[in-house]
Amino acid sequence: MSDSPQWFDEEAGPIVRPYALIRGRTRSSGDAFDLVATVRAIGDPPGELGPEQQLILRAARAPISLADLAVELDLPVGVMRVLLGDMRDNGLISVTSPSAGGSRSNERILKEVINGLRAL
Repeated sequence: MSDSPQWFDEEAGPIVRPYALIRGRTRSSGDAFDLVATVRAIGDPPGELGPEQQLILRAARAPISLADLAVELDLPVGVMRVLLGDMRDNGLISVTSPSAGGSRSNERILKEVINGLRAL
């Protein structure tokens, strides 16, 4: 008999390591997503989706940020980015980056902050 401790399901940790979910890739085929990018499910899921993709589609029925999605699924952000890139390529989700539409207003706000700091 072995004196080594036996693991029970709850103590063993994840059955599939995160890098195995994305087949060892570190980047998706498209652009990288911001942490605050908004993800929304748009397509009808095919039957062969994995459990993580199904969870993503359920969580993204209403718009949700990439960071919130990673927390909800308890997956690293890098893994979420690759999974979301694959799902976007397959037309299952849309990803909207907040930086796409507001760069001019951000410049104005930063200038106002700098002017306010100078006034101090």
